[in-house]
Amino acid sequence: MSAYHEIYAIVRQIPVGKVATYGQIATLANLPGKPRLVGYALYRVDLKESDIPWHRVVNAKGEISFSSLRQGTDYLQRALLEREGIEFTSTGKISLRQYQWQPESV
Repeated sequence: MSAYHEIYAIVRQIPVGKVATYGQIATLANLPGKPRLVGYALYRVDLKESDIPWHRVVNAKGEISFSSLRQGTDYLQRALLEREGIEFTSTGKISLRQYQWQPESV
């Protein structure tokens, strides 16, 4: 299985109302130290056609990673997370203590 397919398989397991970090997904995909690869894989997801909940992956600070390349999807990501009941602080952070996914096994 390719690295991207492994990443996608793990991201699909993140339940509604939970988030994971890029580094966490990299580690679970047996790609430790490669959180950017996770970011690249999720950037390639077709937002309209995919069943991959890309929006549930955030950075290690519990923030949405903003990028000019994302063409506004960072605002979509926040809206999708809020719709799932995830709350943001006034500084735009998510409490990883409260919302981070803790998989039993992958």
